[in-house]
Amino acid sequence: MREPVELTAMVIRSSSVGEYDRRLVMLTRERGKITAFARGAKRPGNSLMGPCRPFAFGTYKVFEGRDSYSLQSAQVSRYFEELTQDVELSCYGQYFLEMADYYTRENLDGSAMLLLVYQSLRALLNARIPNGLVRKIFELKAMVVNGEYTQDPPFKVSGGAQYTWEYVVASSIEKLYTFAVTQEVYEEFEACVDTNRKRYIDREFHSLEILEALGACGQKP
Repeated sequence: MREPVELTAMVIRSSSVGEYDRRLVMLTRERGKITAFARGAKRPGNSLMGPCRPFAFGTYKVFEGRDSYSLQSAQVSRYFEELTQDVELSCYGQYFLEMADYYTRENLDGSAMLLLVYQSLRALLNARIPNGLVRKIFELKAMVVNGEYTQDPPFKVSGGAQYTWEYVVASSIEKLYTFAVTQEVYEEFEACVDTNRKRYIDREFHSLEILEALGACGQKP
């Protein structure tokens, strides 16, 4: 009998399949992005119901098939339930998941992007860091992780904005969300990140459209 594969993963998409099953897109540390089916996960009381929610992070045991995986069990260490209780935070979180889905590929190392998403979701729950700044740091670091040219800002900026840019590019993911900036520096940094995002990312994100409609995309003083 084949043994299940144990993966550290976060659910980035979850959709219904038939009456009782769910189809998951998961970002894993070991195998990048994978598709997994959770049989019976929609049945009341099924142990897989919770682990199939977007944002759920933990250890997942799956059986490997030809084109996808089957979820056997999961031990979730964090659900990030606080995000789902606030419309703005939920949109920011969904945007991070959409961005991770855009950038990652199956069977490629997903460890850096998984860590970045995890740390960024934690930062959203830190009231001392403005959500807009969390988003811009996430966007720039996501481009760095995926090899886009981001060594220098796309145009000349003040010393504070230059330092902020260089810090995000060079810092470890664990130390990204350890600073704040003035509104003036934030606006320069935001403009630089937006320029590069439009240059390198050719996709519209539904959650970002909602954020913009809410007027929730900037740094709150």
